[in-house]
Amino acid sequence: MTTLSLSSADAATQSTDALVVAIAPAGGRKKGVVLVGPAAALKAAPRRRLEESLAALGATAAVGDTVRVPGAGIAAAPVVVAVGLGDGPWTDETLRRAAGTAVRSLAGTRRALLALPHESAGAVEAVAQGALLGGYEFRTYRVDSTSSTKAPVDRVTVLVADAKDAAAVAAVNRARAVAGAVNLARDLVNTPSADLVPADFAVAAQEAVAGLPVEVEVLDETELAAGGYGGILGVGRGSAHPPRLVRLSYRPEGATSHVAFVGKGITFDTGGISIKPSANLHEMKSDMGGAAAALGAITAAARLGLGVGVTSYLCLAENMPSGSAQKPGDVLSTYGGKTVEVLDTDAEGRLVLADGLVRAQEDKPDVLIDIATLTGAAVIALGSRTFGIMSNDDALRDRIHDAATRAGEPSWPMPQPEELRTRLDSHVADIANIPLVGRREGGMLSASIFLREFVGKGQRWAHLDIAGPAYNSHHAWAYTPRGGTGAAVRTLLQVAEDLAAGSV
Repeated sequence: MTTLSLSSADAATQSTDALVVAIAPAGGRKKGVVLVGPAAALKAAPRRRLEESLAALGATAAVGDTVRVPGAGIAAAPVVVAVGLGDGPWTDETLRRAAGTAVRSLAGTRRALLALPHESAGAVEAVAQGALLGGYEFRTYRVDSTSSTKAPVDRVTVLVADAKDAAAVAAVNRARAVAGAVNLARDLVNTPSADLVPADFAVAAQEAVAGLPVEVEVLDETELAAGGYGGILGVGRGSAHPPRLVRLSYRPEGATSHVAFVGKGITFDTGGISIKPSANLHEMKSDMGGAAAALGAITAAARLGLGVGVTSYLCLAENMPSGSAQKPGDVLSTYGGKTVEVLDTDAEGRLVLADGLVRAQEDKPDVLIDIATLTGAAVIALGSRTFGIMSNDDALRDRIHDAATRAGEPSWPMPQPEELRTRLDSHVADIANIPLVGRREGGMLSASIFLREFVGKGQRWAHLDIAGPAYNSHHAWAYTPRGGTGAAVRTLLQVAEDLAAGSV
């Protein structure tokens, strides 16, 4: 990962390969752009030269706009990159995206100095986090093409008023932990499924928390069978690679509250017997994005020493068609005994989550959240950048939405219409895994209502459907790369922090 440090030296004289400055529209009757943040303190002649160069190149200072100019006569850096912030006031997310945009645009550059606005410790963290997230690239499988692609920026320095200020140092440390957790989730999502079968994922989880105060328990197929985990076993039945259930527990001394995360971890989803079309099927390696987020969140919580208990369940299986695969019409007995008629084997995520949700409640969490790339309906409803939040507690749903907003992740509260429950009635079992009629109507909502059936009375629970933002099929933007994005890691961590503070 890109390394990051703080500096309070003069931006104009620091030795670096690229100086990043922030610009905003001049406003009023004045045309062009103006420098904002630390770069506004440049001496009059270099500042005027830079602003005139930017105007000549057509810089607009629109959000995400980047313009390069030679550094000669402006700063010691050979290149100056101006990144647009748009009209103020600027949120932390504006700064996070600006830093990510700038660092991503500088791929192939070894060192970069960021002179962006930082009026608070939160703003320092946003800049640092954006830089570290924007510097991500998955290069594990590049061999011959390594030399023909630009490597991410190696070292980023963030310019602050006082590099030794305790709040600024703490902000950067949090940014490192958060970005590390997000990039861990990205790496897992990007890894080809042949190299990340359920057993591999379990090993990766153990390695991710090595050295941290996190206990790990892994149930293999024999232990799952003995424990009655029929949902996970049913989904994994068609694969040559048997399923796993991973439980990670972080319980700091003195913690009085506890949150449990249950992540869908389908390491590859063919749809099973209800097989998917071939178009974009390669992206189904990302169907474990929920489990990746649950893993990333607990690693960050432990690394930061949060004063809240966190337990993450990773429900891992590979959904394949074969002679041993579950079939439409089969009935599964899930953990806890509830029976499910499988009408569609491609609605498998909710089956593994059913087991995980019931098991997680045995830990008696104050808040229970499941995270899953669950439905295509979520993408139709909310697009590719926003995840849906459903809950049995409206106040909890709204607090998670607020936490996601503060963390910089687009989300939207969604309802759970009661009339959709009867469509899940089964003729032969306790419940069906998809509606018997009206299958395409409110698919994201009916999936959440199915999951709600596995949540006990009085348990505060929410479901995050991250099917849209977990994998970016399009061009990179701001600090978001193509491929795995690490969606929901920051939201889950923010919820844990809020719970520790007593505000959830």
